[in-house]
Amino acid sequence: MQNLDLPPEYFGEGLTDWGSNLIQLTWKAHKGFVYDRFSFSLVRTFQYEGEGWGLTHDAAQLIMSDGTSYLRFLDPKSFRETRRIHVTDETGHGIQNLNELEYIHGEIYANIWQANKIVRVSPRTGTVIGWIDLSDIIDKRELAGPDAVLNGIAYDSTGDRLFITGKLWPKLFEIKVMARR
Repeated sequence: MQNLDLPPEYFGEGLTDWGSNLIQLTWKAHKGFVYDRFSFSLVRTFQYEGEGWGLTHDAAQLIMSDGTSYLRFLDPKSFRETRRIHVTDETGHGIQNLNELEYIHGEIYANIWQANKIVRVSPRTGTVIGWIDLSDIIDKRELAGPDAVLNGIAYDSTGDRLFITGKLWPKLFEIKVMARR
């Protein structure tokens, strides 16, 4: 098993693959890292504005969250912002605390920090097109305290599987998103 420790001055956050690289954000340092995905050697670093929370990608761009109700689209070569969308619910109110991201079947999935919910977002408009309520997925007695919150989304495109977990959670869950009828 391979691993790479960040220097202690950085708090690692969003991570995604892009071609032969892995791209990682840091929470408050405004610094991102690009690694060779096979050797984990550092390829380059880059700077960005604001905090880094979550990172995913579609076929053409990186998609970044920063804890606000906005998602930023970044050029994967220059890391410059090319556009942003305001994520809003059905009443037009912004959804704050967008965190971990995954791009699944043309939609952006984002967990909402400390809400035990995942929103499904249109990458074109920013409109929420669905909610996944995970309030009852884990018995609260199994959690270590108030910091044990939903905070992990991972998508396996080969198996078309979605995994979720949380900070300090003792379990990982595979879930299937079913359309309401």
